[in-house]
Amino acid sequence: MNFVIEESFASARRVLTAFVAYLFAVVIVAGFAQDTNAQTTVYTNAASDYTFELPSVTWRETGGGDALKQTAEFVYGDRLDGYLRVRKETVEAGTTPRELAFRDQDQTLRFRSAFVRGKEEPFSGKLTGVVSSYEYTAGGKPMTGRIYYLQADPRTIYTLHFTGLRDKLSRIRNQTDIIARTFQRK
Repeated sequence: MNFVIEESFASARRVLTAFVAYLFAVVIVAGFAQDTNAQTTVYTNAASDYTFELPSVTWRETGGGDALKQTAEFVYGDRLDGYLRVRKETVEAGTTPRELAFRDQDQTLRFRSAFVRGKEEPFSGKLTGVVSSYEYTAGGKPMTGRIYYLQADPRTIYTLHFTGLRDKLSRIRNQTDIIARTFQRK
């Protein structure tokens, strides 16, 4: 009889320990979620005609911007962790984001070492378009690229080109999506 009671107490202790661990994890995750929201900043620049949210203070502008082409560059801590190049593309009237994505893959991306074409999906945020992904190697390291093609008007498509180590860029995909969803003209 004592053995059954001791077994019941041991079982209850394990359940209580698991519940406390779960509660602790929920509190920690909620704290991180609040920190992420509190650290969101809006990027804007006098030389560019667009704006977007940077969801973490880890993103920083590296310069390299070009007022004429309205490009800007950002890194997520280190360039291998995440690199973003924003570029304004002026295209012929009627060119779709999907056509520009195909042209980029055919004319430049496919020449990267060990290039593997990924999925292309429709994308919508404040601007709509497509998102295209691919994989390649650089210096023997497995890399990935993710490009958001966002149509602003019949002659303007913005490209948000993210690159980084395959495992690291996939960890911040939610941030790349936030940046693209909040991208808009001023």
